[in-house]
Amino acid sequence: MLIAGVDPHRSEIGVQMTHQHRHLFAAVGIHPHDTKDCSEASLSRLQSLASDANVVAWGEIGLDFNRMYSPQEKQERWFIRQLEIAAELKLPLIFHERDSRGRLLEILKTVPDNQRQAVVHCFSGTESELAQYLEMGFYIGITGIVTIRQRGESLRRMIPSIPSDRLLVETDAPYLTPSPQRNKIRRNEPAFVREVLLKVADVRGEAPESLANQVWANTCRLFRLAL
Repeated sequence: MLIAGVDPHRSEIGVQMTHQHRHLFAAVGIHPHDTKDCSEASLSRLQSLASDANVVAWGEIGLDFNRMYSPQEKQERWFIRQLEIAAELKLPLIFHERDSRGRLLEILKTVPDNQRQAVVHCFSGTESELAQYLEMGFYIGITGIVTIRQRGESLRRMIPSIPSDRLLVETDAPYLTPSPQRNKIRRNEPAFVREVLLKVADVRGEAPESLANQVWANTCRLFRLAL
């Protein structure tokens, strides 16, 4: 399991957890919702955490213009700064995007080709956005949204067009509980990723075991895990 960071405090907790349980890894970063409180001191703290051997990525970072918990200017400023730091540390990235109206893509197109090791977490965008992410070499993360009848309809249409070697499955726990668990349990958990994979396999017309092996290989490749 990989614990994504959203601010310095919770990133630190995530790193500590990796030393308490086997097969846990961590990412450190400042989520766009929390960039209002970001500073160079915050990022310096994260850089120190990133020296831990169990930190395998920087994120989740990006832009979220849906709820605007942080001003757009601060979101963009600190997103760009975190891209720079991750490049210096040679860490893959976890991107968060919601209603950025193409701005995230504009920024990412300035990133050199050799620094485009990243997953677009919880993808729920358009066909055009998907094509652009794939063209830039990013992986696409699919969550429990794919199992939801109405909300996941457009996503299910796009999934067959994602190359098998760019596909990841995620939970986004404790959010986005997939069906059928969401009918009984509100809080998502990592074990429910199985339902996401089963739905993706069904939509793609692939054997679940074969897809699971491919997704596992993709995960290990992106996050450089020798498991």
